[in-house]
Amino acid sequence: MTDSGKKSRGGVFLSKLGGGNPERYCPMGSIKEVDDWPSVNLLIKKNVFNKVKGFNSEYWPGEDTKLCLDVINEGEKIFYAPNVVVYHHRRSGLLKHLRQIGNYGLHRGYFAKKYPKNSFKLYYFFPTFLVFYFILFLMFAITDKNSLLPFSVGLLIYILALCYAFFDINKKVKNFKVSLFSVYYIFLTHIWYGIRFFYGFFILKDLKSKLRK
Repeated sequence: MTDSGKKSRGGVFLSKLGGGNPERYCPMGSIKEVDDWPSVNLLIKKNVFNKVKGFNSEYWPGEDTKLCLDVINEGEKIFYAPNVVVYHHRRSGLLKHLRQIGNYGLHRGYFAKKYPKNSFKLYYFFPTFLVFYFILFLMFAITDKNSLLPFSVGLLIYILALCYAFFDINKKVKNFKVSLFSVYYIFLTHIWYGIRFFYGFFILKDLKSKLRK
């Protein structure tokens, strides 16, 4: 299960429903300009890196988003190149995966309010909307079951989206078990990312990284 688990956690990012940007983890499409890219597969010219004074470790693990923002603010451009491939190992367990996802959500939420130029995007808010949807669903299920119909429609749409994500991932990995577990991880990823995003956007006043000096 260990190898399948790693592949399943990697599978989360192979569907738009999981990570929002599957091209970051699986080559697809054509060359295009982007405004944000993770440092796990980012190449940058030395002179540009020096011009923006490199990574700001105060924002780890969101330092790559801040770097990209500094780059585009300097008038430079960032391009996605699908023919460049980098291989990485995924987190070894569910809790480590969720810890990573939670850090991403926290930073993205904080950046969405402090650096909206490349972080205030609707799809980053989707997991938080989903968390509130499930809370309301449970509340109505307990207090007013007659009002559940419109919420049930929303739940059906989400389930259908998960089904689509399953087939989308399976088309890429060609492994039924991995694809099935990936859908389970997508659901957990949405919930934890949404909670942490909410905290970063609405509650957090100052972001202090573990690497902060």
